[in-house]
Amino acid sequence: MTDLSAVAAETLASYYQEVRDQIHKLVEPLSTEQLWRNPYPYGNSIGHLLLHLTGNLNHYIGAQIAGTGYVRNRPLEFTDASRPPKEQVLAAFDRAIAMVAATIRKQTPADWTAPYSDPTSPRDRTRFSAIQRMAAHASHHVGQIIYLAKELART
Repeated sequence: MTDLSAVAAETLASYYQEVRDQIHKLVEPLSTEQLWRNPYPYGNSIGHLLLHLTGNLNHYIGAQIAGTGYVRNRPLEFTDASRPPKEQVLAAFDRAIAMVAATIRKQTPADWTAPYSDPTSPRDRTRFSAIQRMAAHASHHVGQIIYLAKELART
């Protein structure tokens, strides 16, 4: 019989790594300038979406589950005007994904159902719920990045 905990851990960790690979494939052909281009005045650039995903994962999984001590500044994820180089943004994102995958793979059967408490995520009651919700959140923003990258490739 297969251990459901091990299957869940490997499936989720692999999913996050696939997200990383997809992001690299989408961002690779873009310049740093394109990474930070807003699609319209009120829209988010790919760079800001990557800062947001990095902050989200570092907070909800890093600080709350892995105990990394990460302190999030969510508003800055969407307003940072420093526009760091593409390589720097991707490196920070890659570190977040590596931390997430390692944290997920360390979960024991009891860890999956351990209480999860964060006032900014009141619906999540267990670690499994939080990890799954962050995977869905990543998927949502990857969809936005796909659209933006396709638009940038046309210009």
